Amino acid sequence: MTRSHAPDGTLGDFTADRRIIALAIMAAVVGAMSAFVALALVRLIGLFTNLAYFHRVDTGFASPGANTLGLWAVGVPVLGGLVVGLLARYGSEKIRGHGIPEAMEAILIGRSRIEPKVAVLKPLSTAIAIGTGGPFGAEGPIIATGGAFGSLFAQAFHLSTAERKTLLVAGAAGWRRSSRRPSRRSCSQSSCCCSSGSRAASSL
Repeated sequence: MTRSHAPDGTLGDFTADRRIIALAIMAAVVGAMSAFVALALVRLIGLFTNLAYFHRVDTGFASPGANTLGLWAVGVPVLGGLVVGLLARYGSEKIRGHGIPEAMEAILIGRSRIEPKVAVLKPLSTAIAIGTGGPFGAEGPIIATGGAFGSLFAQAFHLSTAERKTLLVAGAAGWRRSSRRPSRRSCSQSSCCCSSGSRAASSL
């Protein structure tokens, strides 16, 4: 893709060419597959909830308040926090955080590259933290996981930085289909994240 410049010397928009068709197809594939990745993360959260509080193998959602552990239930979130802390200490410190700031960081200063181990450890640590009773939401980590999948997909095909950014955004937006009742505000989080990152990156 080539860039066009405005008469006053400022940077203009990208000029479309035939490659954009292949990129659009890749983005559609990544977005669809990321929806299943997000669904897998949601099921993984349910699995850890059932394992931690009910000692059963089940991916369906269950309220931790219905457990029969008594006072032992107090230690479940503590144990989950210790496990996540070990993953962050010895796995990758990039799994810390909400998820959306990490996706923006990858766009702004990481050239839209996300390490494979982050794509594995982020959903795993999220499922453990939320499944053991941590007061967290899944939307941010799901966006980060989908974005990581899009980045890895782009790296596998040796795409350019701008093209990796496009697929990272497509992967981050794929989480919307895993939500049963997505709100307008939550659905726009990934697009706002990446559009802000694009504007900031172009100003560097």
